[in-house]
Amino acid sequence: MKKILKLQVNGEEFEVLTETHKTLLEVLREDLGLTGTKRGCDLGTCGACTVLIEGKPYLSCLTLAIDVQRKKIITIEGLSEQGKPHPLQKAFVEKGAIQCGFCTPGMILTAKAFLDQHPHPQEGEVKRAISGNLCRCTGYVKIVEAILSTIE
Repeated sequence: MKKILKLQVNGEEFEVLTETHKTLLEVLREDLGLTGTKRGCDLGTCGACTVLIEGKPYLSCLTLAIDVQRKKIITIEGLSEQGKPHPLQKAFVEKGAIQCGFCTPGMILTAKAFLDQHPHPQEGEVKRAISGNLCRCTGYVKIVEAILSTIE
């Protein structure tokens, strides 16, 4: 069954006619063309599909789009401001924390939500915060360095 969903994504209002059983991941990628959110495991174990909903990280592969109507959703595409990369995005590039880049959007959004709540974390806290995001390329050292480098 199709229904018109009202979604607020990256500060914009969208009305999407879509199947009611679709996940937020599917709607973002297929209906809105926001492909920065990655499809990884479809089981909620890799973190590649992480988005922010009301400022908190959610696995969009496990979240029904119909359940997040009228909530503030931020994807990696909505993180930059006025065309300037977010400090975390910039740090990931500068510190070499990206290789294939597949985990990067989810990793950055998870880190942002964590830093918003814990502005001065220790290294171990950062490691725990991103533990639900899998990376097969970097070994996490540069990722943790990039996150810590944004702390003022």
